[in-house]
Amino acid sequence: MPELPEVETVRRGLLPHLVGRRIEAIEARVGRLRGPLDAAALREKAAGRRIEGLRRRAKYLIADLEGEAKLIIHLGMTGRLLLKPREEPPARHDHVVFHLEGGLDLRFQDARRFGLVEVLSAAELEADERFLTLGVEPLSRAASAAHFYKRSRRLKKPVKNFLMDFHHVAGIGNIYASEALFLAGIHPGRSAGGLSLERWGRLVRAVKKVLRDSIRRGGTTFRDFRNSSGEAGYFQVLLRVYDRAGEPCRRCRRPIQKKVMAGRSTFYCPSCQR
Repeated sequence: MPELPEVETVRRGLLPHLVGRRIEAIEARVGRLRGPLDAAALREKAAGRRIEGLRRRAKYLIADLEGEAKLIIHLGMTGRLLLKPREEPPARHDHVVFHLEGGLDLRFQDARRFGLVEVLSAAELEADERFLTLGVEPLSRAASAAHFYKRSRRLKKPVKNFLMDFHHVAGIGNIYASEALFLAGIHPGRSAGGLSLERWGRLVRAVKKVLRDSIRRGGTTFRDFRNSSGEAGYFQVLLRVYDRAGEPCRRCRRPIQKKVMAGRSTFYCPSCQR
């Protein structure tokens, strides 16, 4: 599933091509993605409007349209947003096509249909529980050692599970939680409430470094992720522990280990992360 760096990579790639363009028409080619696809609402509230901004909240992309409408897109597990010339025939899984002025199409492609495309008013977005319950953005100034130290007191849950809980932190997934914990030298099973303020500082710096490094390299592609130009990311070549069970640690040469935590595969070095 695309994580924060992948979604941010898509946003940055789309930004110069979308902002200022008008959505001339919207073509919905299926009736359902993650949930029902309301094609009539998309056409009524989004067609004919100019795109005034494109931002990210957690793993959601939000296009700010003129008139305060908000186009919400979530890539799900296999979703892609691709820019194509209008004359190019739609691909098999191009489920929603936004015809933009200037002959350009923005195509939402999703083989497994776990993504989401909908339009909300500004008031609806502000009151939407999916966004109200999100924690701080990990790359924001609000994501500080002091914030997480205070929020984690008396919590016994493993720190890796804490990082992946969207109520605490918005958008950190399995890959980057594992990578950040390795960089900070913290065992993924250590209780979040047992981390000192100093260790939280080390972990916050590691989280921000890993996310920024991945964004600079276009995200991580194992199978499905592609940016808006259809290109794969290449941060996977720099992964230190994720998906490297049995391989030597790049720091101490001991074998990387794997365990399941909260139903997710977790990778760590037993020597560097005690």
